[in-house]
Amino acid sequence: MAVERLHVSSRFCEVAISGNLVHLAGQLADDTTQDIRSQTQQTLANIDRFLADAGTDKTHILSVIIFLKDIEQDYAAMNEIWDAWVVSGHAPARTCVESKLYAPDVLVEMTVIAVKP
Repeated sequence: MAVERLHVSSRFCEVAISGNLVHLAGQLADDTTQDIRSQTQQTLANIDRFLADAGTDKTHILSVIIFLKDIEQDYAAMNEIWDAWVVSGHAPARTCVESKLYAPDVLVEMTVIAVKP
């Protein structure tokens, strides 16, 4: 089965599609100087944008892995934004873990697997 890659750089692509499966690279905020709420909103907006580029949307997400820099400090605030974003009846399988992220100002990163309708 062929793999279609979108938004490709020399190191990675943002979107990989095989059949009806859509895999997003780890998504994070465009402005990582902001607080967890803003970073979460920006991250989810990027997810929406890349899913649209792949021909799908958040109602077709199968699973999300959420990486938080500080789960004790940021979990509740991240969930406020997440809960407002998730469409009722379409909450995906989800894992949320604390992780050392690639740069000190990155507070949240999310990896998504979705399907094309």
